[in-house]
Amino acid sequence: MIPRLETDRLRLIAPNIECYAVYERFYTDGLASAKYGGPITAGEAWFRLKADLGSWYLSGFGVWVIQEKESDALIGTCGFWQGKGWPRELTWWLLPDFCGKGIAREASLAAISYAYSVFGWDNVQTYMNDDNEPARALVRRLGGQKVRREKFPDGLKRDVFTIPQVT
Repeated sequence: MIPRLETDRLRLIAPNIECYAVYERFYTDGLASAKYGGPITAGEAWFRLKADLGSWYLSGFGVWVIQEKESDALIGTCGFWQGKGWPRELTWWLLPDFCGKGIAREASLAAISYAYSVFGWDNVQTYMNDDNEPARALVRRLGGQKVRREKFPDGLKRDVFTIPQVT
């Protein structure tokens, strides 16, 4: 069973069929999804949802869908991803209307805390393309420290950051 997390403003819930609309909205929007391989078709967004759900079953971890408590709106994802041959990472995305409101930070702190306290991980890491300054800024606000530069399976080099346990 996929755990459910709660923060002051958010619920982090298991990906499910009701989440497809937020995946489609995000991934078919070229501006919103540019840093996440988008835009992609609605059918490919469906496969992303299925992959996120499958990650929980195949790897024991994955992303949660972020639900705003006040409106019950589904607004993005946050959690952990690991593609074949890739290092595990903390990841997140939000619909554009919800960026800049501290939501990604709040959701990330909940996921990080869960990783250390329940999964028992000894580290949480993340990485992003060099030009993704909003992600880099969030990692700095989370206390992330650059630990190495690595070449990834797609041929790009990226900085890898370790994010400390939240106390």
